[in-house]
Amino acid sequence: MSCDLPVNAFDERLLALLRCPLTRSPLRKEGDWLIAEEGGLAYPIRDGIPVLLPEEARLPEGVKSLDELKQKLPRR
Repeated sequence: MSCDLPVNAFDERLLALLRCPLTRSPLRKEGDWLIAEEGGLAYPIRDGIPVLLPEEARLPEGVKSLDELKQKLPRR
């Protein structure tokens, strides 16, 4: 059985279900990343699977640590 999907294929229908685990905000796809609408954390997509761990996410520009980002987010 052959599979013609790209190596990092991601089913974008999942975007309707997935949320940032830190902010609970929706995600948008940019290349091989899922970007949180609130906070701007960028979660990688590896082998077609979103890695929704804040510790694995790329921080937004100007933010030096996950703790710093958490301090900037509104309290829930």
